[in-house]
Amino acid sequence: MNDIEVTYCIVNTAQRDKLAECLDAVGRERAAVPFTTEVLVLDNFSQDGSAELAQSHPAVDRVIALPRRRGKAENDSELIGAAHGRFCLLLNEDAFLKPGATAALHAALEGDPLAAAAGARLLNPAGKAQPSAWRFPSWGTVLAGALLLHRFVTVQSGGAAVTRRVDWAQSAAMLLRTDTVEAIGRLDPAYFVYSDETDLCKRLADRGRPTLYVPGAEAVHHEGLSTGDSAERRIVEFARGRDRYLRTHLGSLTSLAMRPLIAFPYLLRSIAATALPGHDPQRYRAHARAAMRPADGEGLREAAAAFNRRESARAAV
Repeated sequence: MNDIEVTYCIVNTAQRDKLAECLDAVGRERAAVPFTTEVLVLDNFSQDGSAELAQSHPAVDRVIALPRRRGKAENDSELIGAAHGRFCLLLNEDAFLKPGATAALHAALEGDPLAAAAGARLLNPAGKAQPSAWRFPSWGTVLAGALLLHRFVTVQSGGAAVTRRVDWAQSAAMLLRTDTVEAIGRLDPAYFVYSDETDLCKRLADRGRPTLYVPGAEAVHHEGLSTGDSAERRIVEFARGRDRYLRTHLGSLTSLAMRPLIAFPYLLRSIAATALPGHDPQRYRAHARAAMRPADGEGLREAAAAFNRRESARAAV
């Protein structure tokens, strides 16, 4: 198994249809690259037939079906540990690689021996580019956000379509050097979801191993932070992850001092949203509340715990 170059690592949570589309795209990518690959799918205790679909899909080599739901950082880490590839390509089940994405990510890391991670250019389902790489959180990025300059100062995925070093990239479609990640420690399971890749890229950068943004590699990504029934839980979890990162890398007092500045632009947007059609002021107010009090409310961690309790009780009957 040591001749495997890339392991596709896919975590799925009850998204059977999206998983099927993701795996179809992976199958096309496997057929197009000139090196040996494998595909691992970790099913996060879905009950919609996702695990069965993955087990029967021709692109899949192995399925890990969990008996309970866990956070994405922990699940991604298990897949990295199970991978045989020199590189691991982390994929959300709702991220569909476009033709040539694997080859472009692989070529980028091969071309920069110091780089340990490479993130793809993410597109929404309509084909519009999503922000995919950013500067590490700092007083500078927080002040830029408060002045509504986030897009110009913090986002690093805009501008010229050339591969370049960035601070961190989103892990919805990210290639990692397996041995380097194993050496510094995989994704921190204390992050249930959100900011786990920021923390990983920061730990890599602190050891002189940068992250690349590779616009020549594209993936269609169904971003779920602002829509759907779990929107408020996602907002809570997003704020928790950000606060954990700030406390870990900048200190608790700095994290506390930053909260009003982080909340301020959300409050401004909530006011503007009351007059703009198609905008939800309640969502922005939820972001502001979560920024000020990230420990409050129920997030995706609590949702997973409640789901596990219900299923354990059902199984015991």
